[in-house]
Amino acid sequence: MNTMVAAAALALLHLFGVSATRASSAQSSSSSPPPAAAGISSCLLSTGVTNFSLPTSPSYTPLLDSSIRNLRFALPSVGKPAAVVLPSTKRDLQRAVLCARNTSLAIRVRSGGHSYEGLSYTTENHVPFVVIDLSNLNHVDVDPGTATAWVESGATLGEVYHAVGLSNRTLAFSAGSCATVGMGGHTAGGGFGLLSRKFGLSADNVLDAVLITASGDTLTRDTMHPDVFWAIRGGGGGSWGVVYAWKVRLVPVPDNITVFSVGRTGPAELIAGLMHRWQYVAPSLPDEFYLSTYIPTVSSSNGNHSMSFTGQVLGPKRLAMAVLSQTFPELGLAEAELSEVSWLESAVKFAGLSTVADLTSRQPGVGQFSKSKSDYVQAPISMRDAVKILRFMATAGPPEGSIQLDPYGGAMARIGSTVTPFPHRAGYLYSIQYGVSWKASDVDRADEYIGWLRSFYAFMAPYVTKNPRAAYVNYLDLDLGTNDWMNATGGTSYGSVGHAASWGERYFFMNFGRLVRAKTKVDPGNVFNNAQSIPPLYS
Repeated sequence: MNTMVAAAALALLHLFGVSATRASSAQSSSSSPPPAAAGISSCLLSTGVTNFSLPTSPSYTPLLDSSIRNLRFALPSVGKPAAVVLPSTKRDLQRAVLCARNTSLAIRVRSGGHSYEGLSYTTENHVPFVVIDLSNLNHVDVDPGTATAWVESGATLGEVYHAVGLSNRTLAFSAGSCATVGMGGHTAGGGFGLLSRKFGLSADNVLDAVLITASGDTLTRDTMHPDVFWAIRGGGGGSWGVVYAWKVRLVPVPDNITVFSVGRTGPAELIAGLMHRWQYVAPSLPDEFYLSTYIPTVSSSNGNHSMSFTGQVLGPKRLAMAVLSQTFPELGLAEAELSEVSWLESAVKFAGLSTVADLTSRQPGVGQFSKSKSDYVQAPISMRDAVKILRFMATAGPPEGSIQLDPYGGAMARIGSTVTPFPHRAGYLYSIQYGVSWKASDVDRADEYIGWLRSFYAFMAPYVTKNPRAAYVNYLDLDLGTNDWMNATGGTSYGSVGHAASWGERYFFMNFGRLVRAKTKVDPGNVFNNAQSIPPLYS
């Protein structure tokens, strides 16, 4: 993918508000769009929506590719949408939804393009579809006086952080570290981040929302069913409608906080010892502390392993040193490895960026070929088993495999498991995210790399949660099962709910049943569906 071309095309459309259809009319006059594209084009134009692109347009591929973060789903073999629509107003969004329905197209809504399985811009079973891209709906309205903000779903986390941090140095928003993740999908799935041990998930801090339903109606917290407002805050994206905007609670942070990223290298026994000890320390630290660790597969010729630790402390360096030198002396943390910065500057650091202004760029990191899976741990893994895990990662593994361990505890343990659909609360020590990635030159080896990841996941079964083995819905994993809908509006059948429970209960546990009831209330026709959406009850 030519990312510079994609970025330039997207920037021009945003800047000038150019209709992609009109811009391409001269070139596309000699080739008629396919029937599905022609149908939605006619509907959109008749309702006053002009900012969209069809497959015959030169802007189509750059627009479609502009926020595909997993390049597995940018390959020519992957089905492409009949149109990419970029609504600029709530009205445009409502009419895009209605036009998709009127032309029998499945709806895929994309905010940041980070869906791990590409569910915001692909369909299964060759079902014709349209992508409604929310990148133009990215306004962030901060009210420092009430410590709240209204955020349109197309805003990236970087854009949110930029607006919040510039409005008040001591206000923040609890969400993830990747600046290009879209607010819509992130919050819909829960939204874990560096502040979650202190303030909970993004979804835990949602106060209100504006939801566009399958019939084009606008619902707010006061007018939607309580089950629906509950469901949209962590029940996954793509099931309920389109959240146009979220009202969120902002949280207080000190004027300066402490951050660090440190690496440690050594033989398997040394690194296993740090991993083993981390399990007892990180989930038990004071709420103000976040300490995660990342372990890649072995790539060094001497067989040494490496691991890195990411830390954020809502306090000064002296507090960080006092607590960590006592609770985790094995880390050998030195004060010189710590920095005191504003929360906004910490967001820049953990996003891997250089300046505060970079937070508003949608291109950093672009995309990669990758596959991920997730797990949860409730009992510490023994030192002996930690060594086994590292040795597995050192044998026959690809050079770009890894595990990321994120600590829970704190506020995560005090919020009830049914307060939102996200159930992984008290009793969970940490989450594991497994990943493998590869370069374009290794596309022919993708099955080999994904196979390695699946074998690693199978190897980890004795050490993680069971009955069911848990997973995080924001780390979507189609290996767990799919709905396999055959129609644009998936409908439902007598067995749909039971089938979906096989993976839905792994994401949501006992909350899955309430999610099905919420789906039945807000979208009984299953207009909003994807490979792992919540099905309605059969009627």
